[in-house]
Amino acid sequence: MKKPALKHIAYGLMLLSTTLFSTSCSKDNNSGKSRLQVALTDDPGDYKAVYIDVQEVNVNYNESDDNGWQALPGVKKGLYNLLTLVNDQDTVLADAEIASGTIKEIRLVLGDNNWVVTNEGDSIHLQTPSGQSSGVKLKINMSVTEGILYKLLLDFDVAKSVHPAGDAGKYILKPVIRTVLEAQGGSIKGAVLPATLPTAVLVLNGTDTVASTYSGIGGGYLLKGITAGTYSLHFIPTDTLLSSAVKDGVVVETGKVTAVDTLLLQ
Repeated sequence: MKKPALKHIAYGLMLLSTTLFSTSCSKDNNSGKSRLQVALTDDPGDYKAVYIDVQEVNVNYNESDDNGWQALPGVKKGLYNLLTLVNDQDTVLADAEIASGTIKEIRLVLGDNNWVVTNEGDSIHLQTPSGQSSGVKLKINMSVTEGILYKLLLDFDVAKSVHPAGDAGKYILKPVIRTVLEAQGGSIKGAVLPATLPTAVLVLNGTDTVASTYSGIGGGYLLKGITAGTYSLHFIPTDTLLSSAVKDGVVVETGKVTAVDTLLLQ
């Protein structure tokens, strides 16, 4: 049942079968995990630029335990000009697998290299109160479900965060940040057999491919971050002795994992 429109996708996936098979195997070991993207955006302020020095993003599942902080891997450290992140623009600071459960708090850790550029063009170092040296702690208290992709938006309010100090020409940074945590669509989970070789699994909306992956150990697959709707799943085996298959009418709901019955290719 291979459709001509899918052949080039399948062939491209086959060329990467070894790598993707290894990747799929590692993903299968992430059972009990959710995926979290942390993004930064801004409400405008009356300056030419405001640069913050992002160093870490931490999460805590127990707000009463200050030793329970866990650093998110792969944070994109560096300077970010908040005033370029307005009008619904944002930038992703981290994209990581995390344990499912209830996130109590998140902490944004900044370095010392924070600056404001005034409307007169003066670049002034932002002083940070000593009490915030361990990071800006933000209450979340929201659950994340296994197998779902979430996006946490840190909405930085520049107008309320940057303050002129008593001394002329000095400014203080006291971050005021609003948090928004939302599920990014839903997920599709299932298995395809036999599992001797990986099978390409494609999610189609009509003729458009919206997501794809390879089956891993035991034939399992998981596709995340799919917009709510009804899709068809196309299974294209790398084992040329097996035929492709299609499963129609797969319904995806935001914040939920759609379980698909195990498929046996013949």
